[in-house]
Amino acid sequence: MREERVRKITIAAGIILVIILLAMFVKSVVFSGNSRQTEGGDGPGIKTTGSQGKTGDSSQPVYIDAGGKRVIQWEKIEVPDWIERDLLPTNEYSRPGTALDDVDGIVVHYTANPGTTAKQNRNYFAGLADGSSGTYASSHFIIDTDGTILQCVPMSEVAYASNDRNSNTISIECCHEDESGKFTKATYQSLVKLTAWLADTYLIDTEDIIRHYDITGKICPKYFVDHEDKWEKFLKEVDKSR
Repeated sequence: MREERVRKITIAAGIILVIILLAMFVKSVVFSGNSRQTEGGDGPGIKTTGSQGKTGDSSQPVYIDAGGKRVIQWEKIEVPDWIERDLLPTNEYSRPGTALDDVDGIVVHYTANPGTTAKQNRNYFAGLADGSSGTYASSHFIIDTDGTILQCVPMSEVAYASNDRNSNTISIECCHEDESGKFTKATYQSLVKLTAWLADTYLIDTEDIIRHYDITGKICPKYFVDHEDKWEKFLKEVDKSR
């Protein structure tokens, strides 16, 4: 009888121990999973910044240092092959060669020149070099109505597009077919793709993807100013593409 009692107590103790160990394991998995969701920005109701995923990772082209400052290693940034490089000549009026202070925003524009191509707008910027018009203007990128993306100014340099945000933003000009300023499907898709890549590269939060209008009140890009809902939809599509 005594041996039988000891056996039952031993079995019961073993079962309790297994239950305790199983509970500890489940708890560790649940909390570990929640931690990963928060850090990656996938947790329910949690909005994380674009910089959190690369904090302190100096192997990345852009990272956030221990003091919370963005560090850009320009030489490590590689422009994708779906972007055509057609840089402006260095000159006072459209490509001064001035180094950017930082890249903490992306500014979307429209050319306000219906029916023109990206190449024509690029050549217009290049033509400002003689100084005859006294105009200062350029953009880092121009997107054509067929979706072609031209790079006109290196991403490490200032472009004359966004007024007092020239020193810390990347600018994107978009071609359009008519006075409404509405982009073709191809232009729109390239804009989403380019903006998402730039935001990922420079650790830019969605709230720092802005319109020229948001800086100066200028109606630019016109269609996104006239249709606020379309702008919000665009930002959501950029988020999905990141």
